[in-house]
Amino acid sequence: MKLLLVEDEVQLSEALTQILMKNKYSVDAVHDGDDGLNYGLTGLYDVIILDIMLPKLNGLQILKILRKKGISTPIILLTAKDSIEDKVTGLDLGADDYLPKPFSPEELLARLRALTRRKGEIINDNILEFGDIKLNLLNYDLECNNNSITLTLKEFEILNYFMQRPKIIVSKDDLITKLWGFDSDIDHNNIEVYISFLRKKLTHINSNVKISTIRRVGYKLEE
Repeated sequence: MKLLLVEDEVQLSEALTQILMKNKYSVDAVHDGDDGLNYGLTGLYDVIILDIMLPKLNGLQILKILRKKGISTPIILLTAKDSIEDKVTGLDLGADDYLPKPFSPEELLARLRALTRRKGEIINDNILEFGDIKLNLLNYDLECNNNSITLTLKEFEILNYFMQRPKIIVSKDDLITKLWGFDSDIDHNNIEVYISFLRKKLTHINSNVKISTIRRVGYKLEE
């Protein structure tokens, strides 16, 4: 899962980034409202963690613009502990959740898991399920009935991305930008190789799930 963290307190941002990365999240961190808006407008993120008090544009302004532009990415607002008005305004503008400062990392992780459950079928906090397969989000094991196999990091990230978007067409460019970043030099052939590896592993565990090629468009995860 790819996160955008918009937080102007650099030490807090760095600490949160480390915690999130240790919990298998990919994180882009920016420290002012202009960058937060520009990154958010790409629509490339699964969740945006957005502080309200920011230099340049504040979090509420960013939230308002993102929703007006049709960006539906789930957003967790970081608010001052006693700022009821900001919480109400944020929710009215389209925020999905809010977290008062100071907060524990465990609470932030729990809020992220809650948002994840809305996007895919989570059978517990660490298992994602689609069709007859189960993907363990902690150890990268892919299971089907009594068969299992361990995925590499990139195989895991790609399949996780598909399982968060079941039956939705995903382009090669989406995968490259989402999982490798804007400035990556990876090409479409690399994506084709990873998709081939995943197909072989799905076959190895006798799964009915398949990654279908949509000619000249991309791929889709189907049963």
